[in-house]
Amino acid sequence: MGGLSWWHWLIIIAAFILLFGAKRLPDAARSVGRSLRILKSEVSAMHDDEQAKKVSAETDVTAAQPTPTAQITGQPPLAAATPPPPLVNGVPEERRP
Repeated sequence: MGGLSWWHWLIIIAAFILLFGAKRLPDAARSVGRSLRILKSEVSAMHDDEQAKKVSAETDVTAAQPTPTAQITGQPPLAAATPPPPLVNGVPEERRP
């Protein structure tokens, strides 16, 4: 008792063939296989999403750190500064009459 012997399985298979027909069983098996493949791909996609959320959570923690005050001085970089106007006798050239 407890387990199914070979003749139990034979009766179950015969019942399936009688109920569904020999033509429909391969199609049913094929659709079950497709469903399992879809399930497997969805589970792996969920696993990949969880990994991406962990990585983005780690980068969010580093982004939440305050910016050092040296970066907040508000002074333009030296390359962007314009040179002063040339002086003629100590007076800027733009102010000469």
